[in-house]
This record gives sequence, C-alpha cells and structure tokens, in this order.
Amino acid sequence: MSGSSHVEEPLIESRNQLVDYLSSGTRERDDWRIGTEHEKFGFHFDDLRPPTFDGERGIEALLKGLVQFGWAPVEEHGRVIALTRDAASVSLEPAGQLELSGAPLENLHETCREASSHLREVRAVAEPMGLGFLGMGFQPKWRRDEMPWMPKGRYKIMREYMPKVGSLGLDMMTRTCTVQVNLDVASEADMVKKFRVSLALQSIATALFADSPFTEGKPNGFLSYRSHIWTDTDNDRSGMLDFVFEEGFGYERYVDYLLDVPMYFIQRGDNYIDAAGQSFRDYMAGKLPAHRGHLPRMQDWADHTTTAFPEVRLKKYLEMRGADTGPWNRICALPAFWTGLLYDDSALDAAWDLVKDYSLEELHALRNGVPRQAFKLPFRNGTVLDVARQALQISAHGLARRARLNDVGSDETIFLSPLMELVEAGETPAERKLALYHGVWGGNVDPVFREFAY
Repeated sequence: MSGSSHVEEPLIESRNQLVDYLSSGTRERDDWRIGTEHEKFGFHFDDLRPPTFDGERGIEALLKGLVQFGWAPVEEHGRVIALTRDAASVSLEPAGQLELSGAPLENLHETCREASSHLREVRAVAEPMGLGFLGMGFQPKWRRDEMPWMPKGRYKIMREYMPKVGSLGLDMMTRTCTVQVNLDVASEADMVKKFRVSLALQSIATALFADSPFTEGKPNGFLSYRSHIWTDTDNDRSGMLDFVFEEGFGYERYVDYLLDVPMYFIQRGDNYIDAAGQSFRDYMAGKLPAHRGHLPRMQDWADHTTTAFPEVRLKKYLEMRGADTGPWNRICALPAFWTGLLYDDSALDAAWDLVKDYSLEELHALRNGVPRQAFKLPFRNGTVLDVARQALQISAHGLARRARLNDVGSDETIFLSPLMELVEAGETPAERKLALYHGVWGGNVDPVFREFAY
C-alpha cells in the first residue's frame, strides 16, 4: 500500500480545528492504553557494519522477510519502507534503525509480550541473513559518513535542512536510538498535570536509561550522548518547553507552539513537497511558498505534530522522549516507569509533590547536566540518584495499586526490577559498559555487539 494523498481530509480553516484535533484524544480512564516504541541498530555479524537498504542482506529484504508473520508491507515508490499489523507498525529511521511502534495495549504484561514477540520475529529473519540488532542510545562504532541512508522522501528533506539549524541533527537522524511510551489523558486538566510531571522528571528517565557512552569506538565523555545530541539538533523544535509550567497552559498554548515550529514537508501520496523552514501559519493563509494557493488538510497538521521534538511531545496523547534504548528488559521498564507515575491518581499527586517547586533554572540544570553525569549530578542537598530513587518508589506504588496481574499472579512492578537494581548499585548502564571497555574489552567497543545484541 502507499501513503495517503490526504485529498479527502477536511481543510483547515481555523485555529480551533487544530485545538480540537489535539483534544480529541482524551479518553475515559477505562480506555487508557500504553503504546511503546523502540529503535535498534542493525549490524552485520561479519564486519559489524550497519546494513544498507538494498541487497540480499539489506533492510528491505529484512522487512520483506517479516511479512511471513502477518505484517502488511507499506511501499513508497515501489520500495517496502514499513510494515503494519493490527494497530502496530515496523518502520525505519533514517539510517535503517529498525523501530517497532507498538499497538495501544491495556497493561504492561501485554506490552512486554509484544516486544518479545517482535524481537523473536526479527531474529528469525535476521540471523540467516547474518544480521544482528543492538539496543543502545548512540551508535558506538561507526562515523556519521559510514551510516547508510534509507530512501524515504521525508528523510531527504530533513537531511538537507538539518545542517542549517544545528551541528548534530544528522547525528540524531543516523546514529541515535530511543525507547518511548505513549500515554493517554482524560481531560485538558489531566493533560496539563501529566505534561508538567513528565517534563520535570524527563531528565530522571534520561539518567535511569543512560546508555550511550561511546562515539566512533571511544568514550565520548557522556553517559547519554543521545540526550546531548538534542541540545544542538534544532532548537526551534526541541527542548524543555518552559511555557508548559506557565499559568493558563493548555491545548491552545501548545497549538501556538506548534504553529511556531517550522515545517519540514507536505506529503501527497508517495511524494513529499519540501517546505523546510516555512510557516504552517502561512499555509493556513494559503501563502505557503512551497504550496502557494493551497490550504492544509487535517492530515498535514497530524504530520506537522510529529516534527516537533521536545522532551515530552503532545499529539493526541503524551509521548515520553528522554530515554536511550537498551536491552529487552529496559524496553519493558520504560513504559512501566511512566505508567506507574501517570496512570494512578495517588502516584501522580505524589510525583507532582516531588517536582512542583522545581524552578525553571533547576529543570534546565538537570536537562543540561544529566547527559554527562546522570546519577552523580548534584541536585539540591543530594544527587539525581536520590530523585531517581524517589520517583521509582512512587512509580512502583502506582503500579501495585493498578493491580494488573499476569498468569502467575505478578503485578506490573516486576518490570521496574532492572531500574531498581541500577539505582541500588548507583550505576548507569553506560558506566557498566565503560567499565567493560576499560577492563576485559581492552579498550575495544566491538564486544558490545556480541555481548549486548538482542
């Protein structure tokens, strides 16, 4: 199948339609779901290089191989660039990082089964091709110019635009991987409270999941270099969003923010019109240089909401964007951490009590300091480790009160175990890899592909 032409979508004729689009995602509590996304780096077993799109051992061949498991191919100009199955999808990041965008599921047991099933399917197809996959926040070995590019129209536009607005945007595109969770809201007030709590604690998640200490085979001086990348990618569309903490924040204010985010593209069928740097406000006035005389459709607005990259992103739900990806158990831990904090009223209240007096200066100090120091960053009378411990305890209590049990009677707190162990040790995944690098690996990052592959 091909991308939508958008021609049947309603025209946008007022700002209120944009507000209504975002607010239409509100759900009753019983309908709240958990949607988890994770990315991973592919590599050839023989030389550890990332696979290209083409060829017998390429990414397109891998996608075609996954069709046997009931996935439907999505094509762009006759090339398979994604897969869909039920409400989930498998897609490609710019350098071929493979992403699972999971279905909206009722509990974390289902989420973890979904991730496990996906990794088994990928392994079944990839191993005979001589391919493996690694979960880390930043490509540990290869230079930017050694990374392949996938033939997707939107990535061509972004590739040309990124160097105009930051020095690290191409690294973000080609050499980073993340794990995210998408969570629902019940009302505008619920959205505001969850947005503020999750934005204030996003740096804590960055510390808990910090796993990108290498660049081009050497330590880079960071524990989450992936997080640092975002500080010089494109400041027009990334960052902390101070206005979320201002009185009166709501859907309308976020719409105004999105309208100030420069556009990337307009999609029509398989084709992308380059609108990089242009204004959605001009588009609504029929004055967009790239598509003059035309008005946007609602799908154009939906596309535009995906081109903002703040630490927490609002679409029809909230996306948590602060974590490096990692091994299987941390793919499950990320949605567990945020579900426990945001889907239980008592936990949400406790989390708000934890962060409500954080100043903007403190929040920015966390955002800027955590990528390098993680748990060890001084904060108030202690360190980030102390805040991480408190946040995890709140999350665990929230998951326990949810009381969603698996077949053997365990609740969702089991998925926090990897994070609890890290906090108990006071050591991030990145620090553990650095210890191996300086120890048994003998200053060589190559063993990471063997010892930490899925």
